[in-house]
Amino acid sequence: MTEQDETEAAEQWALINMPLGQLWSGRARYAAAMYFYKRGEMNAETLEVYRICSRLDAEDPLPIIRDRGVGKAWLKRVGGE
Repeated sequence: MTEQDETEAAEQWALINMPLGQLWSGRARYAAAMYFYKRGEMNAETLEVYRICSRLDAEDPLPIIRDRGVGKAWLKRVGGE
């Protein structure tokens, strides 16, 4: 991974972990989720939860992912399991 790739990944990681309730944070989390999905680090079902939550800035997608039983590897990565 190049330095530029590492920088981009770090920026996307910061976006996916934006505080709940912050204006436009749901959309930012979804955009970052798309980045991780395209890299093969997130499955489609998990991405769909981020899409659903994208207009709900205060909604935490992790409990929904957990309730649906999808994205177990993602939950482990973000410490939500």
